[in-house]
Amino acid sequence: MLRKENSRSYQEFNNDDDDDEEEKTRSPGFFEYPAEDLEADDPNDSISRDAEDDISGRNPSMKFSKACLKNVFTVVLIFIYLVLTAVAAFLAYQTISDFLDKLNHPVMSVTYKEVDTFTAPGIALYPGKAKLLSCKHHYHDYIPPLVDPGKPQKGDCLTEEVTYIGPFTNETVRKALVVRGPTDVRNKELIFMQFSHNETDEDFSALTYMLFSNFSLLTSSTNKSEFMRDCEKNYSTWTFSGGFRTWVKMSLVKTSGKSSDSVEFRQESTVVKFNDKRPEAEQANELYFAVFEWRDPYIQEIRLIVTANPWSSLAILCGVFMALFKAANFAKMTVRWIIRMRKRILRNKERELSQVAAEKRER
Repeated sequence: MLRKENSRSYQEFNNDDDDDEEEKTRSPGFFEYPAEDLEADDPNDSISRDAEDDISGRNPSMKFSKACLKNVFTVVLIFIYLVLTAVAAFLAYQTISDFLDKLNHPVMSVTYKEVDTFTAPGIALYPGKAKLLSCKHHYHDYIPPLVDPGKPQKGDCLTEEVTYIGPFTNETVRKALVVRGPTDVRNKELIFMQFSHNETDEDFSALTYMLFSNFSLLTSSTNKSEFMRDCEKNYSTWTFSGGFRTWVKMSLVKTSGKSSDSVEFRQESTVVKFNDKRPEAEQANELYFAVFEWRDPYIQEIRLIVTANPWSSLAILCGVFMALFKAANFAKMTVRWIIRMRKRILRNKERELSQVAAEKRER
């Protein structure tokens, strides 16, 4: 009978407590706390919570285990939020860094353009005291045997002589013999040149030459001296030695930069010794042989390409900001849930104290 009376008084106390809670929710100070709206749950949910609270109130160990579990779950939720925030911030930083790096460091794209004929290049030779003996066009990589080497022979090359002041030293006078280069790469057109030099007092004997992209630019220029000065500034020079036949195979490279375009010659050369069969009296004149030919029918084109795509970077940043927004919303719900759990714990403590006080009054 005592147990029934106790349960009955406890049910009455619960009803009174629920009425007090409803009065509190109707009070004007309700709107001062935004988290209070979470307590206005469904009546069935309220009944189930009261039943859970009643059970936990009768079993302190179960109540302690639930409270411990809730605290652990809360810590885990906060940790997940911090991890998500850190990952999102790192992704945003990495995306911006990659975009700026690709923007400042473009990559090179190499393509090969096939042609049937090349624009005739200019072959500028600086013979000094050497003399041009012959200059002839041949085809299909074939050069006929030499006839009377060391003596002038009839040639078929188009040449131009230019005298100018060197670009690097104002006092040096440069004399260039410019030869129109080969064009027909399909038939393997080549130019064979022969020089002689009758002074042997030098330690080393060699002739210097330079290649530039278009021979017609020289012939059409109004100031050929200035044109050759600019060519010497922008193009490299090479040499070929006396007593040898130097076979030069040229290739053309066009580079498109950020602000300007450039043309560059690359070459492969092979050297073969000349077997001098002239009389010893004539061998005092050093002979130079040079062959110029295109290596293949391809022009190498190099372009600088910026691989940074602003749209893809923007899409990644949008995804990162959405993740941050979701993480912030998740944190907000976590805080509201903590407040809700705290209020429930305080309410359970009040009920326990009221129950103890009621039992004392009954005694």
